[in-house]
Amino acid sequence: MLPDRGVHHASGTSYDEEMVAGVDADSLPRATEHSIAVVVLTHSRVHLLRKCVENVLARTSDATREIVIWDNGSTDGTREYLASLTDPRITVILHDENIGQNAYARAFERTSADYLVELDDDVVDAPLNWDATLLDAFRRLPAIGFLAADLEDDPYDVATHYRYRIRPHEYTPASINGVSLLFGPTGGGCAMTSREVYRRVGGFRQHRKYVFWQEEAAYIDDIRKAGFDAAVLADLKVHHTGGPYYVETAPEKAEFWAAYEKRMARRAAIKRLVFRLPFFRRLNARFAWFVAPS
Repeated sequence: MLPDRGVHHASGTSYDEEMVAGVDADSLPRATEHSIAVVVLTHSRVHLLRKCVENVLARTSDATREIVIWDNGSTDGTREYLASLTDPRITVILHDENIGQNAYARAFERTSADYLVELDDDVVDAPLNWDATLLDAFRRLPAIGFLAADLEDDPYDVATHYRYRIRPHEYTPASINGVSLLFGPTGGGCAMTSREVYRRVGGFRQHRKYVFWQEEAAYIDDIRKAGFDAAVLADLKVHHTGGPYYVETAPEKAEFWAAYEKRMARRAAIKRLVFRLPFFRRLNARFAWFVAPS
Protein backbone atom coordinates (compact mmCIF):
# COMPACT_ATOMS: atom_id res chain seq x y z
CA MET A 1 0.00 0.00 0.00
CA LEU A 2 1.25 3.48 -0.77
CA PRO A 3 2.07 5.55 2.32
CA ASP A 4 -0.23 8.32 3.48
CA ARG A 5 0.75 11.75 2.17
CA GLY A 6 -1.79 14.02 3.83
CA VAL A 7 -5.47 14.72 3.33
CA HIS A 8 -7.40 11.88 1.65
CA HIS A 9 -10.49 11.77 -0.44
CA ALA A 10 -13.56 10.56 1.42
CA SER A 11 -12.91 6.95 0.42
CA GLY A 12 -9.14 7.32 0.41
CA THR A 13 -9.00 7.24 -3.38
CA SER A 14 -11.12 8.91 -6.03
CA TYR A 15 -13.15 6.59 -8.25
CA ASP A 16 -14.86 6.91 -11.61
CA GLU A 17 -17.07 4.03 -12.72
CA GLU A 18 -16.54 4.89 -16.38
CA MET A 19 -14.25 7.20 -18.30
CA VAL A 20 -15.93 10.36 -19.58
CA ALA A 21 -14.44 10.99 -23.01
CA GLY A 22 -13.44 14.42 -24.18
CA VAL A 23 -12.33 15.93 -20.86
CA ASP A 24 -10.32 19.06 -21.58
CA ALA A 25 -7.10 18.99 -19.56
CA ASP A 26 -6.98 22.79 -19.67
CA SER A 27 -10.13 22.86 -17.54
CA LEU A 28 -8.44 20.90 -14.75
CA PRO A 29 -6.50 22.57 -11.90
CA ARG A 30 -2.92 23.22 -12.98
CA ALA A 31 -0.33 21.12 -11.17
CA THR A 32 2.93 22.44 -9.75
CA GLU A 33 5.68 23.29 -12.25
CA HIS A 34 7.66 20.26 -13.40
CA SER A 35 5.08 17.92 -11.93
CA ILE A 36 4.60 14.35 -13.12
CA ALA A 37 1.48 12.30 -13.85
CA VAL A 38 1.83 8.50 -13.97
CA VAL A 39 -0.74 6.32 -15.72
CA VAL A 40 -0.95 2.57 -15.09
CA LEU A 41 -3.27 0.25 -17.02
CA THR A 42 -4.19 -3.08 -15.48
CA HIS A 43 -6.28 -6.12 -16.28
CA SER A 44 -6.72 -9.18 -14.05
CA ARG A 45 -3.19 -9.62 -12.72
CA VAL A 46 -3.40 -8.24 -9.23
CA HIS A 47 -0.30 -10.15 -8.11
CA LEU A 48 1.81 -7.96 -10.41
CA LEU A 49 -0.15 -4.77 -9.83
CA ARG A 50 0.40 -5.06 -6.08
CA LYS A 51 4.18 -5.18 -6.59
CA CYS A 52 3.98 -2.26 -9.04
CA VAL A 53 2.14 -0.15 -6.48
CA GLU A 54 4.32 -1.08 -3.51
CA ASN A 55 7.75 -1.21 -5.20
CA VAL A 56 7.41 1.34 -8.00
CA LEU A 57 4.65 3.87 -7.35
CA ALA A 58 5.52 4.03 -3.65
CA ARG A 59 9.08 4.99 -4.60
CA THR A 60 8.16 8.06 -6.62
CA SER A 61 9.35 11.49 -5.54
CA ASP A 62 7.25 14.50 -4.59
CA ALA A 63 7.35 15.51 -8.26
CA THR A 64 4.71 12.88 -8.99
CA ARG A 65 1.47 14.63 -8.12
CA GLU A 66 -1.02 12.50 -10.06
CA ILE A 67 -1.35 8.72 -10.42
CA VAL A 68 -4.14 7.29 -12.56
CA ILE A 69 -4.74 3.54 -12.36
CA TRP A 70 -7.13 2.42 -15.08
CA ASP A 71 -8.69 -0.99 -14.52
CA ASN A 72 -9.75 -2.69 -17.75
CA GLY A 73 -12.59 -4.81 -16.39
CA SER A 74 -10.57 -7.04 -14.06
CA THR A 75 -12.24 -10.08 -12.50
CA ASP A 76 -9.52 -11.38 -10.18
CA GLY A 77 -9.66 -9.18 -7.09
CA THR A 78 -7.95 -6.19 -8.66
CA ARG A 79 -10.82 -3.86 -7.81
CA GLU A 80 -10.86 -4.94 -4.18
CA TYR A 81 -7.14 -4.26 -3.98
CA LEU A 82 -7.52 -0.84 -5.60
CA ALA A 83 -10.22 0.02 -3.07
CA SER A 84 -7.66 -0.47 -0.30
CA LEU A 85 -5.25 2.21 -1.58
CA THR A 86 -5.15 5.44 0.39
CA ASP A 87 -2.69 7.69 -1.42
CA PRO A 88 -4.57 10.91 -2.30
CA ARG A 89 -2.61 11.23 -5.53
CA ILE A 90 -4.36 8.16 -6.92
CA THR A 91 -7.39 8.25 -9.14
CA VAL A 92 -8.80 4.82 -9.95
CA ILE A 93 -10.90 4.44 -13.08
CA LEU A 94 -13.04 1.30 -13.20
CA HIS A 95 -13.91 0.48 -16.78
CA ASP A 96 -16.22 -2.45 -17.49
CA GLU A 97 -14.70 -3.26 -20.87
CA ASN A 98 -11.10 -4.22 -21.57
CA ILE A 99 -9.94 -1.60 -24.06
CA GLY A 100 -6.26 -2.37 -23.51
CA GLN A 101 -3.66 0.20 -24.55
CA ASN A 102 -6.39 2.40 -25.97
CA ALA A 103 -7.04 3.48 -22.39
CA TYR A 104 -3.80 5.49 -22.29
CA ALA A 105 -5.27 8.26 -24.42
CA ARG A 106 -8.35 8.45 -22.22
CA ALA A 107 -6.48 8.22 -18.93
CA PHE A 108 -4.00 10.97 -19.77
CA GLU A 109 -6.94 13.26 -20.50
CA ARG A 110 -7.64 13.10 -16.76
CA THR A 111 -4.24 14.55 -15.84
CA SER A 112 -2.78 18.05 -15.83
CA ALA A 113 0.90 17.58 -14.94
CA ASP A 114 3.76 18.89 -17.05
CA TYR A 115 5.33 15.48 -17.66
CA LEU A 116 3.60 12.21 -18.39
CA VAL A 117 4.73 8.67 -17.61
CA GLU A 118 3.18 5.49 -18.95
CA LEU A 119 3.95 2.61 -16.62
CA ASP A 120 3.13 -1.06 -17.20
CA ASP A 121 1.53 -2.85 -14.26
CA ASP A 122 4.11 -5.63 -14.69
CA VAL A 123 6.97 -3.29 -13.82
CA VAL A 124 7.45 -4.58 -10.28
CA ASP A 125 10.57 -2.88 -8.97
CA ALA A 126 12.36 0.44 -9.44
CA PRO A 127 14.92 2.49 -7.50
CA LEU A 128 13.88 5.21 -5.09
CA ASN A 129 12.90 8.46 -6.86
CA TRP A 130 13.07 6.81 -10.27
CA ASP A 131 10.57 9.36 -11.57
CA ALA A 132 12.82 12.27 -10.58
CA THR A 133 15.77 10.56 -12.30
CA LEU A 134 13.71 10.23 -15.47
CA LEU A 135 12.52 13.84 -15.22
CA ASP A 136 16.01 15.27 -14.66
CA ALA A 137 17.35 13.43 -17.70
CA PHE A 138 14.35 14.31 -19.88
CA ARG A 139 14.67 18.04 -19.14
CA ARG A 140 18.33 17.96 -20.20
CA LEU A 141 17.44 16.40 -23.56
CA PRO A 142 15.46 18.92 -25.64
CA ALA A 143 15.67 16.73 -28.76
CA ILE A 144 14.18 13.68 -27.00
CA GLY A 145 10.39 13.44 -26.89
CA PHE A 146 10.08 9.95 -25.41
CA LEU A 147 12.53 8.66 -22.80
CA ALA A 148 12.26 5.13 -21.44
CA ALA A 149 13.89 3.43 -18.48
CA ASP A 150 16.18 0.53 -19.32
CA LEU A 151 15.32 -2.98 -18.10
CA GLU A 152 17.02 -5.15 -15.52
CA ASP A 153 18.16 -8.47 -16.94
CA ASP A 154 15.46 -11.01 -16.10
CA PRO A 155 15.79 -14.17 -18.24
CA TYR A 156 12.10 -15.00 -17.67
CA ASP A 157 10.84 -11.66 -18.99
CA VAL A 158 10.07 -11.59 -22.72
CA ALA A 159 11.03 -7.93 -23.23
CA THR A 160 14.31 -8.44 -21.39
CA HIS A 161 15.06 -11.53 -23.45
CA TYR A 162 14.88 -9.42 -26.61
CA ARG A 163 16.78 -6.55 -24.98
CA TYR A 164 19.78 -8.61 -23.86
CA ARG A 165 19.79 -11.78 -25.98
CA ILE A 166 18.05 -11.17 -29.31
CA ARG A 167 18.58 -7.49 -30.13
CA PRO A 168 21.45 -6.11 -28.01
CA HIS A 169 23.39 -5.23 -31.17
CA GLU A 170 20.63 -2.79 -32.16
CA TYR A 171 21.46 -0.38 -29.31
CA THR A 172 23.96 2.42 -29.76
CA PRO A 173 25.29 4.15 -26.62
CA ALA A 174 25.56 7.93 -26.53
CA SER A 175 26.13 10.70 -24.03
CA ILE A 176 24.21 13.96 -24.46
CA ASN A 177 24.40 16.83 -21.97
CA GLY A 178 25.81 14.46 -19.36
CA VAL A 179 23.04 11.89 -19.83
CA SER A 180 23.93 8.31 -20.80
CA LEU A 181 21.54 7.03 -23.45
CA LEU A 182 20.91 4.02 -25.63
CA PHE A 183 19.45 4.60 -29.09
CA GLY A 184 17.58 1.59 -30.41
CA PRO A 185 14.28 -0.25 -29.82
CA THR A 186 12.41 1.81 -27.23
CA GLY A 187 9.43 0.42 -25.34
CA GLY A 188 6.78 2.03 -23.20
CA GLY A 189 7.04 -0.11 -20.07
CA CYS A 190 8.24 2.89 -18.07
CA ALA A 191 8.62 5.96 -20.24
CA MET A 192 8.23 9.74 -20.07
CA THR A 193 7.06 12.40 -22.47
CA SER A 194 6.17 16.02 -21.87
CA ARG A 195 2.75 17.63 -21.97
CA GLU A 196 4.09 20.01 -24.62
CA VAL A 197 5.21 17.22 -26.97
CA TYR A 198 2.09 15.18 -26.20
CA ARG A 199 -0.20 18.00 -27.25
CA ARG A 200 1.87 18.86 -30.29
CA VAL A 201 1.48 15.38 -31.80
CA GLY A 202 -2.10 14.79 -30.66
CA GLY A 203 -1.38 12.39 -27.81
CA PHE A 204 -1.55 8.61 -27.84
CA ARG A 205 -3.59 7.09 -30.62
CA GLN A 206 -6.43 4.59 -30.19
CA HIS A 207 -6.58 1.54 -32.45
CA ARG A 208 -9.86 0.81 -34.21
CA LYS A 209 -9.28 -2.94 -34.35
CA TYR A 210 -6.93 -4.12 -31.60
CA VAL A 211 -7.23 -3.92 -27.83
CA PHE A 212 -3.58 -4.82 -27.34
CA TRP A 213 -1.15 -3.13 -29.72
CA GLN A 214 2.09 -1.13 -29.75
CA GLU A 215 0.77 2.30 -28.89
CA GLU A 216 4.23 3.52 -27.92
CA ALA A 217 5.59 2.68 -31.38
CA ALA A 218 2.83 4.76 -32.96
CA TYR A 219 3.58 7.63 -30.56
CA ILE A 220 7.30 7.45 -31.36
CA ASP A 221 6.48 7.63 -35.07
CA ASP A 222 4.41 10.74 -34.40
CA ILE A 223 7.06 12.55 -32.37
CA ARG A 224 9.74 11.75 -34.94
CA LYS A 225 7.60 13.39 -37.61
CA ALA A 226 7.52 16.43 -35.31
CA GLY A 227 11.32 16.50 -35.07
CA PHE A 228 11.89 14.65 -31.78
CA ASP A 229 13.58 11.32 -31.07
CA ALA A 230 13.17 8.44 -28.62
CA ALA A 231 15.85 6.89 -26.43
CA VAL A 232 16.51 4.65 -23.44
CA LEU A 233 17.98 6.12 -20.25
CA ALA A 234 20.95 3.84 -19.61
CA ASP A 235 21.38 4.94 -15.99
CA LEU A 236 17.87 3.92 -14.90
CA LYS A 237 16.78 0.28 -14.82
CA VAL A 238 13.44 -1.14 -13.75
CA HIS A 239 12.32 -4.74 -13.34
CA HIS A 240 9.79 -5.83 -15.97
CA THR A 241 7.95 -9.15 -15.60
CA GLY A 242 6.06 -9.81 -18.82
CA GLY A 243 5.37 -13.04 -20.64
CA PRO A 244 3.93 -16.49 -19.90
CA TYR A 245 6.33 -17.23 -17.03
CA TYR A 246 4.67 -14.52 -14.93
CA VAL A 247 1.12 -14.41 -16.29
CA GLU A 248 -1.11 -16.21 -18.74
CA THR A 249 -1.11 -14.54 -22.14
CA ALA A 250 -4.34 -12.64 -22.72
CA PRO A 251 -6.31 -13.62 -25.86
CA GLU A 252 -6.16 -10.02 -27.09
CA LYS A 253 -2.37 -10.02 -26.88
CA ALA A 254 -2.11 -13.41 -28.61
CA GLU A 255 -4.36 -12.15 -31.40
CA PHE A 256 -2.23 -9.07 -31.97
CA TRP A 257 1.09 -10.94 -32.06
CA ALA A 258 -0.29 -13.64 -34.37
CA ALA A 259 -1.39 -10.95 -36.83
CA TYR A 260 1.94 -9.14 -36.36
CA GLU A 261 3.96 -12.27 -37.19
CA LYS A 262 1.88 -12.88 -40.33
CA ARG A 263 2.45 -9.28 -41.39
CA MET A 264 6.20 -9.55 -40.81
CA ALA A 265 6.36 -12.86 -42.70
CA ARG A 266 4.65 -11.28 -45.71
CA ARG A 267 7.03 -8.33 -45.63
CA ALA A 268 10.04 -10.65 -45.38
CA ALA A 269 8.84 -12.65 -48.39
CA ILE A 270 8.42 -9.50 -50.47
CA LYS A 271 11.81 -8.25 -49.30
CA ARG A 272 13.53 -11.48 -50.38
CA LEU A 273 11.81 -11.22 -53.76
CA VAL A 274 12.90 -7.66 -54.54
CA PHE A 275 16.45 -8.32 -53.35
CA ARG A 276 16.75 -10.90 -56.09
CA LEU A 277 16.73 -8.03 -58.59
CA PRO A 278 20.35 -6.99 -59.23
CA PHE A 279 19.52 -3.32 -59.83
CA PHE A 280 17.65 -3.14 -56.50
CA ARG A 281 20.61 -4.59 -54.62
CA ARG A 282 22.91 -1.98 -56.14
CA LEU A 283 20.55 0.89 -55.35
CA ASN A 284 19.96 -0.36 -51.83
CA ALA A 285 23.71 -0.66 -51.22
CA ARG A 286 24.03 2.97 -52.29
CA PHE A 287 21.08 4.49 -50.44
CA ALA A 288 20.69 1.99 -47.55
CA TRP A 289 16.90 1.80 -47.77
CA PHE A 290 16.59 -1.62 -46.14
CA VAL A 291 18.68 -4.14 -44.24
CA ALA A 292 19.39 -6.96 -46.65
CA PRO A 293 17.64 -10.26 -45.75
CA SER A 294 19.91 -12.88 -44.22
